Amino acid sequence: MKNFIYKISLFLILAVAASSCTEQYVFQNNDFESALVVEGTITNELKNQTIRLSQVYELEETGPKLEKGANVSVSDDQGNEYQFEEKDTLYASITPFKAEPGRKYQLKIRTSAGKNYTSDEQVLTTETKIDNLTATVENVKGERGVQINVNSYDPTNTSKYYRYEYTETYKIIAPMWDSREAVMVPFPATPPNLEEGTPEIPAGENIVVRPRNRETKTCFSTKNSNDIILNSTNNLSDDRVHFPVRFISDQNYIISHRYSIFVKQYVQNLAAYTYYKTLKDLSTSGSVLSPKQPGFFYGNIKCVENPTEKVIGFFEVSAVSSDRIFFNYVDLFPNERLPPYYESDCDIRNFVDCEGDPPCSGVALRSIIRTRELVLVSTDYVSSYGMVKPPCGDCTTFSSNIVPPFWID
Repeated sequence: MKNFIYKISLFLILAVAASSCTEQYVFQNNDFESALVVEGTITNELKNQTIRLSQVYELEETGPKLEKGANVSVSDDQGNEYQFEEKDTLYASITPFKAEPGRKYQLKIRTSAGKNYTSDEQVLTTETKIDNLTATVENVKGERGVQINVNSYDPTNTSKYYRYEYTETYKIIAPMWDSREAVMVPFPATPPNLEEGTPEIPAGENIVVRPRNRETKTCFSTKNSNDIILNSTNNLSDDRVHFPVRFISDQNYIISHRYSIFVKQYVQNLAAYTYYKTLKDLSTSGSVLSPKQPGFFYGNIKCVENPTEKVIGFFEVSAVSSDRIFFNYVDLFPNERLPPYYESDCDIRNFVDCEGDPPCSGVALRSIIRTRELVLVSTDYVSSYGMVKPPCGDCTTFSSNIVPPFWID
């Protein structure tokens, strides 16, 4: 979800700048206003908790500016304080800890520039576990596919507000895979043999077909959700969740073989839910330069020295639950053709390794093998070579051949 936060952060700043405009114009970013962006969710999991700090970035920049060199800590109302250290793109607690029920937690930040920020005190929300995940074949908005639902129940009727994240992992099998590969192998020059009357043979390259030395047929790809996924049971008589967290078309190649999804359910308080709901609504409200501008809205983090300073983000203490399911395409769609593959053009290109007029194509073939523009799928070991686009015969060109540690076939 971090990419979404980065984008919406920029949107908020631009919305303020454009709030008085009612006509289209070429945006000139002359009055760019920086703002701290805070992403922090402390959970009831015993782990190294993380906080992400950055600054909003300008239109011409390619990504966020990370807030480096800050002092970050989380304290509770019993005098415990947890220090965080800078690690790559985030800040992680030096020691693992988990949020405990009934305690009040507060985030404190001191930037390298000497500015101090604090959050409102937050209390751990109700712990509501996911009962199960289900995958069923359904039609959604006229499209057939797999609907993945989260099911949970809070008998105390106090959870009410939920946010979801998921990580999906899927098996990929290259449809035009061959156990061999074609490579160019150089050979040295051969001097002339005067006794036998053979001329000198200059150095060159030969096409060598050899067994592949690594897994290239079966791969696994993993992707994280990037949207803000929210659900509320506030208008229901009981706090029972049956929520569609992910829909996948039956023509999406990611479910062609075996698919797994890992879902996290965060129970939020009303303030956190409202904040994320506003972010989500902004993302679908239209152009930054739309006549209807929402302006800037605040989370629960303030600058100590200047309480009116714009700060984007929300510090929440959330009870989290998770679950994972696997399914095979054939289980849900028996006797049906697989969805179209990742690469739509897997036609075989045939080459003849000789010089001269067509059908000879030795020069092109050798260049293609050298640059791996195409990969081998068939050969007669003499002069005929069938070649396909790399993704069709080697899944490692766009995925990973490492089997995830949690994977079950």
